[in-house]
Amino acid sequence: MPLRHHTPMTSHLLMIEDDTRLARMVGEYLGQSGFVCAHAANGGDGLALLQDEHSAAPPQLVILDLMLPDMDGLEVCRRIRALPGPMAQVPVLMLTAKGDPMDRIIGLELGADDYLPKPFEPRELLARIRAILRRRTDTTTSAAAPSKTLLRFGTLEIDRDARAVSVNGEVCELTSYQFDLLIALAERAGRVLTRDQIMEAVRGRELEAFDRSIDVHMGRIRQAIEADAKNPKRILTVRGVGYVFAKQQD
Repeated sequence: MPLRHHTPMTSHLLMIEDDTRLARMVGEYLGQSGFVCAHAANGGDGLALLQDEHSAAPPQLVILDLMLPDMDGLEVCRRIRALPGPMAQVPVLMLTAKGDPMDRIIGLELGADDYLPKPFEPRELLARIRAILRRRTDTTTSAAAPSKTLLRFGTLEIDRDARAVSVNGEVCELTSYQFDLLIALAERAGRVLTRDQIMEAVRGRELEAFDRSIDVHMGRIRQAIEADAKNPKRILTVRGVGYVFAKQQD
């Protein structure tokens, strides 16, 4: 008898994928684990579903194919991040062509939370989805002590409950994954962390060989929270090792 993972609440997903056969197979597979997966065959339809104000169950995660008939996945990702309201922060898992790191990097820069090269094992897709949703749940529920709900470093404020970041009262735009990266660093302020340690803290797994996605995300976080991203004072690079989040800031 197959093991079933208990999911306390049904998670609703949206898959934007023009291969209807693949979308149906993925939907059936994820359905066995308690997920409800809606499908859009192109970027326009997917964006319309995300903006449906009458939806009883807005998606908690988007699986986005890079190659779509009407617009590419990079453009869809950019438009998702530009949506009004909370849907702009919905986690995006991008499906990319195997062996094309440039698409991955551009996707991450545009706000994708994770990527998975095609062809992929359904089990790995399920694991990635669970990890993304678990990160979001963990960061909103782990702040049991009120004193830890709000992290302050000089003019930088990180609100765990609201999943919001501000500098001098100005809101900083970060993706869900970038917020989790920032939390992982801030909780370990003053400690030098390797890229593998950061990845382990956030995703629960080590980096794949030659994976530079952490560096891309760090660049985006710096652009959001640093006065000068090219001369950072909050997130410092330790050459040949990784990163350290400064304890003392402005």
